[in-house]
Amino acid sequence: MAQNETTNSGFSLPAPTDNAPAAPSAANVDTAAVTSAPGGFNVPGGQDTSSRDLLIGGGILLVLLVAFFFAKNAYANTLVAKRIPPNKANAAGWWLFIFLACVSTGVVLSAVSASLFMTPVVLGPLGGVGLLGLVLTFSSGRK
Repeated sequence: MAQNETTNSGFSLPAPTDNAPAAPSAANVDTAAVTSAPGGFNVPGGQDTSSRDLLIGGGILLVLLVAFFFAKNAYANTLVAKRIPPNKANAAGWWLFIFLACVSTGVVLSAVSASLFMTPVVLGPLGGVGLLGLVLTFSSGRK
């Protein structure tokens, strides 16, 4: 039994119109919809990082690096006080500085633009050098 065409099933398509939607012009295209991250990864919903954000992040990183330099010297002096040779203590201090610099760089980059900088291409080298610095901090600081 065929249903009557006038019966409404609860769902209907809108009637076609003669006005086709205009193609988006260059001014109407949302560039933040898909962003290309380092390494060629397309990140959906990524944002363009403004130069102001990068400048603030760079300033914070510079202040942290100065603080880490003083921490490096304090760590080296502590090791010398524990009868570690000064050259080994200084090397351990530099490795501590490298570890702290890598960790803080990753944190600042994730705060500036997580969708752009938190990719394996960026995190891999930072994490690898950071772990190497942590291991060498404690292994070179021995007698």
